[in-house]
Amino acid sequence: MNTNVQFVKNVLKYTFGLVPIVAGLDKFSNLLTNWSQYIPEGFAGMLPFDPSIFMMVVGIIEIVAGILVLTKTNIGAYIVSAWLVAIALTLIFSWSYVDVAVRDLVMAIAAFSLAKLTESNLDPAGN
Repeated sequence: MNTNVQFVKNVLKYTFGLVPIVAGLDKFSNLLTNWSQYIPEGFAGMLPFDPSIFMMVVGIIEIVAGILVLTKTNIGAYIVSAWLVAIALTLIFSWSYVDVAVRDLVMAIAAFSLAKLTESNLDPAGN
């Protein structure tokens, strides 16, 4: 594989591996932001538990997705891409944090690009 392509693939792999892990861990501490604020009010009202608990579950999913990107990039990148689209659609439908939704859609395109790069040149480990 061309060294520039490999470099881009590695940058994307570590970005979409580490960022979800960090964001997922932060769902437990809220150091970066109060993550519960991103839950639409209507949805938060339907939860059978506190929104912070929901965000912790989201955090676990994000941590697992990040680990998958680092270990099984061909699968993990598609999962992160779909996850980002789901988050963006939730924000768009509630018409809150639309700027974050646009950013997440751009990130989803980049994660999808990583998946396609990985798919085109899989090594025996699936990376």
